[in-house]
Amino acid sequence: MACLKTSVYVGMSGDFLHHGHINLLQKASEFGPVTVGLLTDRAVAERKKIPFLTYEQRRSVIESLKVVDAVVAQNEWSYEKNILSLKPEFFVHGDDWTTGTEFSVRSRVIDALDSYGGKLVEVPYTSGVSAGALRRDAMGVSTTPEVRRSMLRRSLGSKALSRFIEAHSPLSALVAENASVNLAGNARSYDGVWSSSLTDATVLGKPDTEVVSIASRLDRINEMFEVTTLPLIFDADTGGQPEHLALHIKSMERLGVSAVIVEDKEGLKKNSLLGTSVPQVQASVGDFCRKIQAAVEVKSSADFMFIARIESLILERGMEDALLRAKAYAGAGADGIMIHSRASSPGEVIAFARHFRDWDDSTPLVCVPTTYNSVSEQLLESSGFNIVIYANHLLRASYPAMMKTAESILHHSRSAEIDESLTPISEILSLVPGTR
Repeated sequence: MACLKTSVYVGMSGDFLHHGHINLLQKASEFGPVTVGLLTDRAVAERKKIPFLTYEQRRSVIESLKVVDAVVAQNEWSYEKNILSLKPEFFVHGDDWTTGTEFSVRSRVIDALDSYGGKLVEVPYTSGVSAGALRRDAMGVSTTPEVRRSMLRRSLGSKALSRFIEAHSPLSALVAENASVNLAGNARSYDGVWSSSLTDATVLGKPDTEVVSIASRLDRINEMFEVTTLPLIFDADTGGQPEHLALHIKSMERLGVSAVIVEDKEGLKKNSLLGTSVPQVQASVGDFCRKIQAAVEVKSSADFMFIARIESLILERGMEDALLRAKAYAGAGADGIMIHSRASSPGEVIAFARHFRDWDDSTPLVCVPTTYNSVSEQLLESSGFNIVIYANHLLRASYPAMMKTAESILHHSRSAEIDESLTPISEILSLVPGTR
């Protein structure tokens, strides 16, 4: 990074700019020309969800502020690298990091400043406003199809491994969007939701045989999109005829779907976890490559992704067949590859990923660890996977809870005994935008 004549340095993400940020920048400008270290998507993703606005959009906003003299990229959550490169006379930050998870970040900043004589200035935190609260408010008004559609590619560009979970209704999508845990100062959450053909059919009490049309499923996705902001990957089974798939892709793009996954089988679709216990026919490499090419040609947005799902391991066709298909499908224009397995161990998908990465180090790889659920995300990431999908867990979690509740009421002729096991209705309503 080229050295700038920097007097004052302020680091921020600049996604939801509010009067607290303006106050901080105005205070900083009292000490000299202000350079903002604007966190890139990758830097923000180290601790939080990636920003709504792209880095370029956020940079444009920050550069337009009169109190800002320059903007530089900050590629890490920690500030030391930029501090030691730019050597600002003053580093300005709110005083809300003197305790809690950011205290260690503060300590490293002080050490970096001390190494050349820089000074830390802490501005009293502006109460009554937070970027997190503004983000939650934004969920109530949703987002645009263009912004949502771009979020998957942005996540892939910012994180080594993106985490998706199945959602089969607007409420389950709200659960996915609000679920978060804090681990050593890092907020861990879901990067998007998966629309599963299995769970969509099961909720309707129908078999997972493509009997539920893609058009009707997209109607329900539109209802999810009305109340959430997360990107969505759509499970399109075999995709049907190429001509029909082309029309569905146009509909998905208009809605704001980020990606479609299509499996390389033909004929009456059966659930993959049934394996060879039921008749299942894998499409020829040539036929599926033609389907990929037809789908890629019709899409109008560079953000929309077509991901080819390989069933070779499911159908016991072997690793060589799976890798041959992966290379062919990537060559035909697929934006990503999903390898599916019903083994109880992750060994074969890990082996597939490592072999594929020897040949291709950039095409996104997707896995669905339903049967091999002991595998860690760390191992998946180190093996070369970019997306992990928890494909049916929210629906599976709801079934035993509903059955237990229904049986308890029957047993006791009242609902009092089960009440302590139930979520208060006020907590559920708190997820719903516009309730309060």
